[in-house]
Amino acid sequence: MTLSIRNQLPGTVTAVHPGEAMATVDVHLDGGQDLTAAVTLDAAADMALTPGMPVRALVKSTEVSVATHLVEGLSIRNQLPGAVVGLTTGAVMATVRISVPGGELTAAITKDAATELGLFVGSDAVALVKATDVSLATD
Repeated sequence: MTLSIRNQLPGTVTAVHPGEAMATVDVHLDGGQDLTAAVTLDAAADMALTPGMPVRALVKSTEVSVATHLVEGLSIRNQLPGAVVGLTTGAVMATVRISVPGGELTAAITKDAATELGLFVGSDAVALVKATDVSLATD
């Protein structure tokens, strides 16, 4: 299967926490970071998600926010620090490629946001992703 989702990070499920309708899934990424995904209980059951299972965390580039440092007091569960390795700006939007241990994430943000953050190739950046914006795939 070929997907249009650019951001695909390999990892291993470390825990599954079922709730009433959703489950949070803890994933240890191959790059060493920990990530949380929130998926439906049906999806967790259909995929038979269990600790030790290899998965890929998938995130659309439009669901990745960018900060210049780790942020405290924020409900966003996933903060992946790295460095900007690519920056393309258009009239309205910008594409920011952030190298993180074990992979790369692309964020689609406004040109104004990229300018206000002072982003440039080589600058520090943190990719921010809500748990509900992370999908999981198995092979």
